[in-house]
Amino acid sequence: MINVSMLQDELQNFVSGSAEVQGAILASPDGLALASVVTIGMDEERTAAMSASMLSLGERIGRELARGSVDRIVVEGEKGYGILVGCGQEAVLLVLASAAAKQGVLFLEVKRIVARITPLLA
Repeated sequence: MINVSMLQDELQNFVSGSAEVQGAILASPDGLALASVVTIGMDEERTAAMSASMLSLGERIGRELARGSVDRIVVEGEKGYGILVGCGQEAVLLVLASAAAKQGVLFLEVKRIVARITPLLA
């Protein structure tokens, strides 16, 4: 059974530990939010569903283009980044970061939080 409280704590520590990270949502592959730390006014359920479908579509595109497995999907806009990564077969993580974030550091931080979260999902 998934310990939602521990997942929530990990996400809270991740978001509060970095000035550039603005929020994070952990969703099941079918798009249900498992844990989240987001700004007020963001529709967490809709965002979780979009994240799951985006990662699924990205993985399909990766296969069709013979690019191998997809590590992450990055959406870069004028106000910042949205990074989608899989956490095993059990979850999808969406990380929202400001435009001031350095991509290399951000990708490293995302990799570290995925390593902490994935064992909690088993």
